[in-house]
Amino acid sequence: MAAVERRSHDRPVAILAAVDDFLFRSKIRAVAKHVNAEVRFAQTQEEILAQARATKPGLVIVDLNSQKVDPIATIAALKADAALAGVPTIGFASHVHVDLIDAARKAGADRVLARSQFAGNLAEILSSAR
Repeated sequence: MAAVERRSHDRPVAILAAVDDFLFRSKIRAVAKHVNAEVRFAQTQEEILAQARATKPGLVIVDLNSQKVDPIATIAALKADAALAGVPTIGFASHVHVDLIDAARKAGADRVLARSQFAGNLAEILSSAR
């Protein structure tokens, strides 16, 4: 993990994540704390949209391999909502799921990364959500 300076005088940036994997959620929480970001997790498309409207996050993270939410429909719904269309979205999936990665891009995801690339650059990704 790249060294990222935590600036305690900055207000934490809000990040919304739709991630099923509990180990990955723990990793995101730990890195978010280090870069002064506040992460909230959502489990359904409705919950993601409602929390995004309420918190105006600096970033929405979507696990494209989620079994609890339709990730492609969720990204499309975020981008179709006038109040949320400008919220940056990043999706990640196993590098072997090329069709899923392409579908996320077509749905409007701002960035789509292989899971390993996302994990390796997590501190940079979360700290750039300003």
